[in-house]
Amino acid sequence: MTEQAMEAQIMTERPLLDTLTDMTAASVARTELEPRELMLVRLGALAAVHAPPSSYLLNIGPAADSGLTLEDAQSVLVAVAPIVGAPTALAAAGAIFKALGLAVAVLEDELDAELDELEDEG
Repeated sequence: MTEQAMEAQIMTERPLLDTLTDMTAASVARTELEPRELMLVRLGALAAVHAPPSSYLLNIGPAADSGLTLEDAQSVLVAVAPIVGAPTALAAAGAIFKALGLAVAVLEDELDAELDELEDEG
């Protein structure tokens, strides 16, 4: 199984995903940061802990909903690079890139499934 397939499988495992969603919701409920600020902080923290692409993938939706852009993500990595180091910042950029690819793959699979359903109904 490829790394991308394993990460996609992680995203479909409901018990783990539900637990992480609950933890995130609790964190959001207890902060006074605005959504955009919260996502900037989370992105910096993900970079600092060498998060895998699947961790970034869990945050893509909320980041987009908060108005965060790819330029914002790049700025966060530039800001934390002197603290976390160049290799860590570069690894984070790669993980974000992989997460975006996974997000596209998941959306394509969902669209294919919906099209199959529509064809079966019609």
